[in-house]
Amino acid sequence: MKYKSTLGGIEPVPFDQAILEGFAADGGLFVPETIPRFSPRELQNMATMEYLELAETILKKFIDPEIIPADDLRELLNNSFAGFESNEIIPVVRFGSSNLFIQELFHGPTLSFKDIAMGFLINCMDYFLARKNEKLSLILATTGDTGPAAAWAAAGKDTLECWPLYPKGMISEEQERQMTTLEADNVHPVGVTGCKNGGDDLDVVVANLFGDGQLKKELKLSSVNSINWCRVMVQTIHYFHGYFKVAEDVGEEVVFSVPAGAFGNLCAGFIARSMGLPVKKFVCATNDNGTLYRVFEKGYLSQEELITTCSSAIDILVPYNFWRFLYFNCAGDTELLNDFIKEFNEHGLLRFPADLWKQFRTGFVSTTISDEETLATIATVYAQDAYLLDPHGAVAVAAAWNCQDSWSQQDKVVCLATAHPAKFPDVIGQVFHRIPGLKLTTTHPSIEAARNRFHHLRTCSYDVLEPALVRAIRTRL
Repeated sequence: MKYKSTLGGIEPVPFDQAILEGFAADGGLFVPETIPRFSPRELQNMATMEYLELAETILKKFIDPEIIPADDLRELLNNSFAGFESNEIIPVVRFGSSNLFIQELFHGPTLSFKDIAMGFLINCMDYFLARKNEKLSLILATTGDTGPAAAWAAAGKDTLECWPLYPKGMISEEQERQMTTLEADNVHPVGVTGCKNGGDDLDVVVANLFGDGQLKKELKLSSVNSINWCRVMVQTIHYFHGYFKVAEDVGEEVVFSVPAGAFGNLCAGFIARSMGLPVKKFVCATNDNGTLYRVFEKGYLSQEELITTCSSAIDILVPYNFWRFLYFNCAGDTELLNDFIKEFNEHGLLRFPADLWKQFRTGFVSTTISDEETLATIATVYAQDAYLLDPHGAVAVAAAWNCQDSWSQQDKVVCLATAHPAKFPDVIGQVFHRIPGLKLTTTHPSIEAARNRFHHLRTCSYDVLEPALVRAIRTRL
């Protein structure tokens, strides 16, 4: 299996090169030459596998044994998930007696679904770099959860310097402290002020740095945002895992409701379906920013003003993994994809041809969920089942309720809960102020421990971020 660019400007490369480079040299995103597919018999054999065995089975389809031998792959997986709090790694719980299930993706070290793929990605990078006796600078933009996951996974690794960039004041204090209180000399979080468009502004800086081939080489840059193929690849696993947990028979179609921002998680779901997973519908659950709602329900991608919401991790205006998804739906037509990207970059608007729109929205439904609906959903679920959702999981549940006419009452619906509620105490506090007589606080030992540690933090104005970052990275090489 080799990997090519969505923009078509490079020759295919092996898995290790694709992972270490992050972005392709032409500025595109890496994708596999083909999407492997499981037969019904293979799916039947996978149905009883625990998560790690399932992960190994799936990843072997994408990683040649010459790149990572089977024993090394198994060890990398075991090490990547050793710090998870649940023995199941990703538990699936039923909501009451209904056909709605919550898939808990937040049992990793930073209490976010980003831990699921990040640990394996960074362990792979470390594995490849140690073999080459090389070092890389990881630079990434975060709207709350990616940065902590990358910082924790990279901490203490001699092969990596990690630079998480985040919009100062636009993520929770708990998320910020997960990055800034680490005692790791190779982790350098940067709080950036003046980000009018939040994390999207930071994505521009990252893209500019990667777009300068000479600078990328000099600074030894790579990325672990979900532009990195490994992130999307590993996220396909939890769709298979969730499916086998709830389906009574292999072949039964299941609905997945996914809180959507940069589209990495949903892109992984699409790839899982393309690999043969029986998915009836994907619910693309967005907040008031609604970028992906406009894509799937209106037929256009547009650049709008950022709306700050209580589901901050999906406050994203340009869902960059959508280009990967569109590449597959354009049958790999890189010339067409280049034209689409150029049009969007020049005009901030891209209207899709009717036939293409009809094709890629097949099996997808989307809706927007307001902050009011998000808070009300958290309260309703807790009142009915004493189960506490985070705001992003609440967006997924509310969207599933809003879109339930798109499937039958007998169909099982898996809602992805992408973070632990302890990361959002202000939001949870707003919910329980509405319920007379109820007093509840949500905490987690790792969150509380971070309150008593020093911040290790650089701050910078967005206006000077790019040159300041270049200078700072040079001092660490």
